[in-house]
Amino acid sequence: MTTSMNSAATSSHSLAGRGALITGGSRGIGRAITARLAASGATVVFTYHTRSDAAETLVAEIAERDGYASAVRLDLGDPDQVTAAFAAADTVFQQVGVGLDILVANAGVFASAPLAEAGIEEWDRVMAVNARGTFLTLQQAAPRLRDGGRVVTLSTVGTHWPSPGEAIYAASKAAVEQLTRVASREFGHRGITANTISLGPTDTDLLRSSAQPGAVEGAAAMTALGRIGRPTDIADLVALLVHPDNRWVTGQNIRADGGLT
Repeated sequence: MTTSMNSAATSSHSLAGRGALITGGSRGIGRAITARLAASGATVVFTYHTRSDAAETLVAEIAERDGYASAVRLDLGDPDQVTAAFAAADTVFQQVGVGLDILVANAGVFASAPLAEAGIEEWDRVMAVNARGTFLTLQQAAPRLRDGGRVVTLSTVGTHWPSPGEAIYAASKAAVEQLTRVASREFGHRGITANTISLGPTDTDLLRSSAQPGAVEGAAAMTALGRIGRPTDIADLVALLVHPDNRWVTGQNIRADGGLT
């Protein structure tokens, strides 16, 4: 576990005194979310899977900006590691004197294969991380979230506008969406909101490395805003949803796709 802290005053920060746990927070969209919430004053614990160097760099960058971040390794497909990650977050929050107020379930894996060719191993791998991993994350968070907490999960517009080859991925994210809706009902009596953000094409290294030639430009041309998303676009939306003033929006699936769908 990698940790850093700086003690500058955070009285003007909207999330000061709140603890946030972000899964998959070291790179891409997760990295932007981690940095955004830390900049708003939250005590952030984020998980990473393999890139410890990226996690350590992010921790250091947040410390340089007078924020607090702690990184914990997590294989979301391993139930024991999910339990251990939450226990590690408990320790950090206790040391700082906060509790779990914000959960952002961002971590996930992608798969692409035609239905006729997709293997059961690929189904099991994606479902273990995206569907079961989110289930376990929500289950661990349920008794820990303080009253008035916030839950945000990440999905895809592919559950509404599916593309060929995305059956397994879309199915796993559909499970995420339904788990979140149920959580909004189960947690609501404690003032806890739970919402999903469904992403359109967003400019990350993963997208750039996996997209076919011309696909990114084509997707940009189809949006109302004439571009694809940026990780900071998603991070800013997460910040709105987890803000203390957002006490009436819950159980929603918000499409963040620049008007693509």
